[in-house]
Amino acid sequence: MSEITASTTLAPLTGGCLCGAVRYEARPDHREGYYCHCRMCQLAFGNTRAAFVNLRKREVSWLTPPSYYVSSKIARRGFCNRCGTPLCFEFNDSENMDLSVGSLDDPAALKPVAHYSVETRIARWHAEDGLAGYRLDQNEPIAKRWKDAYGADVVPGVDAVRRS
Repeated sequence: MSEITASTTLAPLTGGCLCGAVRYEARPDHREGYYCHCRMCQLAFGNTRAAFVNLRKREVSWLTPPSYYVSSKIARRGFCNRCGTPLCFEFNDSENMDLSVGSLDDPAALKPVAHYSVETRIARWHAEDGLAGYRLDQNEPIAKRWKDAYGADVVPGVDAVRRS
């Protein structure tokens, strides 16, 4: 088999906001996404969860860049400042980012593989789908980011951000 990587054989993912002012092209080497149930994503999306695809920042080309909201000391969220569409999430110190699945031109190109921050999942709005579920505190790098920014006794989330 040749040395061709998946990112060169998969068609690019394209997307943007509702009004069309912000556009991007992404070339991840996979087609898997996940659901985030953290309270911050619930509020940012106005929904019970957010659907994301995680990829390297260098795999995304913004044809028209988004505006950003600094949602905590450790991260920011990209959005269209004209129509409000949530477009991305990224930790300040990470080479990776998340694009919102709903902003893709073809969201069906991805398949969900997991649920994250299940401790804040809204049970009445969850339909069991057999996907793995993970608590935020099980992700040591993310828990460490929160502790480094807000103190050792922090409970990650909206309350920590609003108190600082």
